[in-house]
Amino acid sequence: MLSGRRLDLLDPSPLDVEITDIAHGLARVARWNGQTAGPHVFSVAQHSLLVEAIGGALDPRIGAPERLELLLHDAPEYVIGDIISPLKNAIGDAYRSVERRLLAAIRQRFGLAAPSPALARLVKRADRIAAAIEATRLAGFSSAEADGIFGRPPVLPDPVSAEIERLVAGWPTAEAEACYLARFAALQRGA
Repeated sequence: MLSGRRLDLLDPSPLDVEITDIAHGLARVARWNGQTAGPHVFSVAQHSLLVEAIGGALDPRIGAPERLELLLHDAPEYVIGDIISPLKNAIGDAYRSVERRLLAAIRQRFGLAAPSPALARLVKRADRIAAAIEATRLAGFSSAEADGIFGRPPVLPDPVSAEIERLVAGWPTAEAEACYLARFAALQRGA
């Protein structure tokens, strides 16, 4: 890692996890295999910010630790990349087991418990809504096609809709990294 840490992918230690490495990596990992409109890739860092905003809108009662779970839901991808769902399904449990171990180390590093079933459902729902928005806004899907795969996204409050507009714009990697780090710091202060 750029921080100087050495992370064992098969037996990750929380001591080797740094938020700067996560933000740096996620800002450089393209969602949708880079097949998105715009001059810059739509990064996993931007997607994670989008999921956190949507999750907070779906359940405004959640606190900073739950919002950190939303923000960090794809954090393992900073080292293992973003594999599209059809390929992930074909690979099977080998990829998912590495992903689970990394996420457990990340949670431990930042003092987060494994999510409750309700929080896990919220993360999944926010992730699907974000994917539906990304599919139609960035990846060339028709609304009907995206609705059939991800479900129709709900109408979200105006402040979240404005945030979505900001997040789906093309960002240079340095901006995505800085925004991710800033949001992480704000949530960690609130935790």
